[in-house]
Parts: sequence; structure tokens; C-alpha cells
Amino acid sequence: MPHPDGPRQLLLRADTYLGGFKLPADLAARLREPDLEAARALAEHLGPSWSVRYQDERHRTTKLVCWGCPRLHWAADPHDTPAPPSHIVVEGEYKWYPLRAEGFDDFAPDDPAAALGLSEALVDDLYTWARAVDAAMETWTKDRDDAALTAAHDRLGDAGRELTERVAREVGPGRTVTYGGVW
Repeated sequence: MPHPDGPRQLLLRADTYLGGFKLPADLAARLREPDLEAARALAEHLGPSWSVRYQDERHRTTKLVCWGCPRLHWAADPHDTPAPPSHIVVEGEYKWYPLRAEGFDDFAPDDPAAALGLSEALVDDLYTWARAVDAAMETWTKDRDDAALTAAHDRLGDAGRELTERVAREVGPGRTVTYGGVW
């Protein structure tokens, strides 16, 4: 029995009902003809919370498909790297990066250690949002206009919630993403 904190396992040839588990339609279609590329796409989509095994009939071996690199491995953690975050918080705070996770504190959306694999557009939008949080606070420290700060806080809060939804979509089902607010 796998350890509860370890990766969940998925067998590609399972025929049973998997509850509410759903894959994007294009990935589900690819898995109808399971090959190594389909297994890699599945591992990348599911992320570090799942382990995907690939059975190589020609060599009569079963190896783990790495979600972070294009290779097959015998061991579950072949790179001996710290585990990427499984729970991410999107949070706007003055002079901090926009993402938080246990073991990472605040971190950049394109930090390779976090291995989020976010699109360039989303990374840019997260950086822009973080700069807007900084700008709102800097304006308030000069002007002390509480009404303007409240309006900025509301606007940035709405943007932060939208960014949280986008991050959740892009990191896939293997990670949870929540919104932590602004300041």
C-alpha cells in the first residue's frame, strides 16, 4: 500500500469508473492509443502527486514516467530534488513574489525549482499583478489616500482571484491552488 503522502498511482489500462476524475479531451483521446508520448503527456499533466508507469513490451520492463523530464526512471525520485509544491497560494504582498508554498515561502512563477510549467502569458500576468500591488502601496505611502487604496485593493483582489483560477487550470489536478488575498 503506498504511503498517504507519496504519489498516487495511475494504471493506463484501468477499465473501472474513476469517480470525478477527468482529463482534458485531447489528452483522453491520446490515451486511447497508449504509447510513450501519451504516457509522458499524462505524467506532465498530472504532475508530481501522481506516478505514471510505462510498460515497455519490447524490453519487458515497467518504468516510471518522469513528469519533469523526458526520461523513464527506475526510482520515484531520480533527480533527488526537493519536492515541488503541491499546494500553491496566490497572494499579493508588497515587494514579495506572487506565489507561496510550504518550503518555498514566496517564489517566482517561473522558478524552475517549483516546476509549475506555467505559460509565458500567465507568468507575465503574475509579475504584472505583483508590480501593481507594489505600485498601489507606494502610491498610498506618498499620498495616504485611503479611498484610492481601497479601490486599488478591490481591483487587485478581483485580478488575484482570476489569476488563481488560471494558475489552477495550468498546473493541473495534481496540485491545489488557493487565493490568499492582497496585503
